[in-house]
Formats: sequence, structure tokens, C-alpha cells
Amino acid sequence: MSTILSGRVAAAVLGLSLCAAAAQASDVRSPDPRSSPVKPMKDADSDKPAAAKAAKARGFEDPMDRLRQRLAEKLGAQQADANPDIVRVANRPGAASTTLVRAAVPQAGGGGTAAALDAHEPAEPRAIAAGRPSRSVVAAHGASPHWDYSGDGAPENWSKLKPEFSACSAGKRQSPIDIRDGISVQLDPVQFDYKPSSFKVLDNGHTVQVNVSPGNSIEVMGRRFELLQFHFHRPSEERINGRQFDMVAHLVHKDLDGKLAVVAVLLDRGNTQQVVQTVWNNLPLEKGDEVAARATLDLNALLPPERGYYTYMGSLTTPPCSEGVLWMVMKQPVGISPEQIGIFSRLYPMNARPIQSASGRLIKGSN
Repeated sequence: MSTILSGRVAAAVLGLSLCAAAAQASDVRSPDPRSSPVKPMKDADSDKPAAAKAAKARGFEDPMDRLRQRLAEKLGAQQADANPDIVRVANRPGAASTTLVRAAVPQAGGGGTAAALDAHEPAEPRAIAAGRPSRSVVAAHGASPHWDYSGDGAPENWSKLKPEFSACSAGKRQSPIDIRDGISVQLDPVQFDYKPSSFKVLDNGHTVQVNVSPGNSIEVMGRRFELLQFHFHRPSEERINGRQFDMVAHLVHKDLDGKLAVVAVLLDRGNTQQVVQTVWNNLPLEKGDEVAARATLDLNALLPPERGYYTYMGSLTTPPCSEGVLWMVMKQPVGISPEQIGIFSRLYPMNARPIQSASGRLIKGSN
């Protein structure tokens, strides 16, 4: 009897051992979704299933966890507690850590993704995802506003944007000015040597600029200046006895010594201006683009019939506001149609620098 009882006890013990072994094996296997619709429980401080943590405690460690731990030890890293897929590596003692993330990389064939450990997590992911540069990036690159006619880049701030723009506030012979109190004298006429020429139209982000092929020049005060380009401002930057005009065209010339001379043609509301219309016909569709026109321009048609002018020494009216520029402002304005003014206004409603102090400089006008 005792023998039979001992055998039954031994069988029961053996059965319990087999059940325990089966239960232990089932703990480390992934649950079958067909047999259990319930998702594995999550630990409070980890994204790993609780069963996986229990398996690790019993010695069944995930090989990928061991691989990440070994990688962290090699790099002198410290694995993040919140996410096992993030490792923070200190660059040097006391320095901010660099974050490495497991980035999704498309696999060959286009199906699925693979993890990579060499992608850098951005400092401000929400800002970058929204298309905005992070504050840290702006600070690192020392970005500053670009010069403009309003906002942070407005004329009153030009000298603060870059050191080379200092003349915009410190200069004593700045342009434009209100031309008044000049002396009337016998001035030598400006000798215009303009001829039909090929040209390109550029919207440079500040104005419409026309780059003219070589071969056009002026001669004044015994010096010859080659035409480089001309461009437009609205309204006119120059004023005559307080009067401002609808627009102005600035024709920029340079001599062999690098000295600049600008002829300003005032544009006032009137009839269609043919040279202006030819330029408008070749406007680029995008800022920064340059369109080579098939037509030619004869800039004699942009000049007024009467060639009297005012002259004074001034500066460029845009940064860097360099001084030593010879200015010649034509007295008689040239007509431009309201439609032509409207076309430019759609691009640049206002791109005129405010009037600068004459600072007692000499202004002469032809009689």
C-alpha cells in the first residue's frame, strides 16, 4: 500500500514539475494573436512588454537588448530609461550629450523599414517638422535680417545689419536728397552715347534691374562712364523742392577708375513709356531669375527731350550706401502710364529709401 502511495506521490510531483516547465516556456514565447486577443501589458516605466521583462529576470534576455547595451558601453553611452531605442553619448565631460535615434530607413525593394543608429535627433523637432528653423540653429549661424524697406531690415536698421553697411548711418553725403537751394550755373551737357542693345531683366528681390550689354556710355565733366545697368524705385527717391514723383529710373555707370555716376530719370503719370513696356514684357516669373530678352533697347527713348539736370555728390541709395557717387537728376520728368505703374506696384509697392540730410553740400542746376 505504501509502495503504491509513494508511486502516486512521485507521479504527482513529476506532473507539477512538467506543468511548471511548460508555464516557464510559455512566458518567453510571443503570445499567439489567434489564441489571445488581449495585448501584452506594458510596464509603467518602459515600452517593453511585462513578459519580456520577466523573461529577462529569469535569464532569458533579448539578444537585441544585449547588443544595444554592449554598444552603449563601447561608446561610453548611457541608455535612456524612457526608450531603449535611444542612446545619449557624451561628447566630453560637462558637454551636452548627442542623441542617437533609431531612424527608419527604407529597405531595398520598397517594403518595410530598417533601424539605423547614426541619425541625429534635431534639437527642436517640432519646429523643424513645421518648416521653421530652430532657435539654436539661428543662433549658431548668427543669422540677421536681410536689408529691406520695412520690418527688421528697414532703412533705419541697415547700418546695424552688417559692419560694411555702417555708412548708411555714419555717412555725411548720403542719397537721396530733396533737391532745393541749389545754385543755377552753366553746366556742360551730359553727352549720352546710347545705342540699341541686348539686355537681360532680373528681379533681384529689391527691384527690377535691367543689365545692358556693353557699348553704352555717357561723358560728363571730361570723364567717360560705361553703363552697367538701370533699375526702378517707387515712388521716386529724389524730390525736387519737396515734390515726389510716381517712379524713378536709375541708370548706373562706372568709369575706368571704378567711380560711379548715376543718371536719375523721374517718371510721372502720363502716357505709355515704350522702354519701360519692353522691360515689363520680359519680366521674370520668379525672384532671382534673369530673363534674356530677344528684343533690343534704345535707352535714348527713356531720356526726356530737355536734358537739363541737377548734380551733386552722394551715395548709393541701397546698402552698403557707399559714398563718392556723382548724381545727375534730370529736371524734366518722363511720362509713364498708370497701368505700367500698377505692374511694378504688384511687385514692389514701395522700395524707396527715405530722404537723407543734404548736410550743406553743394547742389548745382543747369540754367
